[in-house]
Amino acid sequence: MQHRKLGRSGLSCAPLVLGCHVFGWTVDEAASCEILDVFTDRGFALIDTADTYSTWVPGHQGGESESIIGNWLKVTGKRDQVLIATKVGADMKNVGKGLSRTHIIRSAERSLRRLGTDRIDLYLAHFDDTAVAFEETLEAFASLIESGKVRAIGASNYSAPRLTGALAASRAHGLPLYSCLRPHYNLVMGAFYEGDLRQLCLMEDLGVLPFRGLEAGFLTDKYRSIGDTIGAARGAVVARILDARSLDILGELDSAALRFNATPAQIAVAWLLAQPGITAPIVSVTSLAQLTEIFGATTMTLDARTLMRLDLVSA
Repeated sequence: MQHRKLGRSGLSCAPLVLGCHVFGWTVDEAASCEILDVFTDRGFALIDTADTYSTWVPGHQGGESESIIGNWLKVTGKRDQVLIATKVGADMKNVGKGLSRTHIIRSAERSLRRLGTDRIDLYLAHFDDTAVAFEETLEAFASLIESGKVRAIGASNYSAPRLTGALAASRAHGLPLYSCLRPHYNLVMGAFYEGDLRQLCLMEDLGVLPFRGLEAGFLTDKYRSIGDTIGAARGAVVARILDARSLDILGELDSAALRFNATPAQIAVAWLLAQPGITAPIVSVTSLAQLTEIFGATTMTLDARTLMRLDLVSA
């Protein structure tokens, strides 16, 4: 399987990232471990989690996803077969939030314990923190890299001006550079990434790992009306984007899926993989059947006409 480089980090990965925010939420530990096994056995390696997964679930404190991954690593011994990406900065119950040096160092140690490992392959600033100077954040990441606890760093949810500022601060002070960006990007949600942010990533040779590649399941053809969202775990998220434009996108996905003998989800992921600068989309699944379906997207090549039609309907 052809690997794509993660920017200038020195790391590379197969063109699909397993999103693990559902672990311990809509997927129990046993099923999570089965998904991890199949994902890695098929030659994929990069898994994406965060310390705050899943604080939104009643009774959870955060760290549930990391702990499940850590338990799986202990049982399987597959640490050297995976690349672990986790994040810091979102609000962690009874711990804090933000990108101060103290919070980053403390959070990294806690993530390492939950994961049961001595290193984080890719450590990301989960959200921008305008209250903390870039230098303080980057110095904290630098100390983690120097100690061998982190291999590379990245940014998540950063705007183009703020990412530009962070890269400039790195160069001005001789501090590590963010090697990749994790933006919210898919056929429905394109405006944030396309434009200045994409041009910056291309110019700086940043790896790009778009999250919510299937927009909370909307692009899997699971939702066609507001009624379909009622009672669904992520139904409220889908309800906010369910409009005439998004339904037109589903219609175009249906047409492309018929031409390629594929599913709408496969077409949506294949479209992402064809976009300039994209390294690997982050996709979460709740079953082995869904995972197998998504694998199919990584071997598809969409023709220029299909790409153009999808571009137009998503614009």
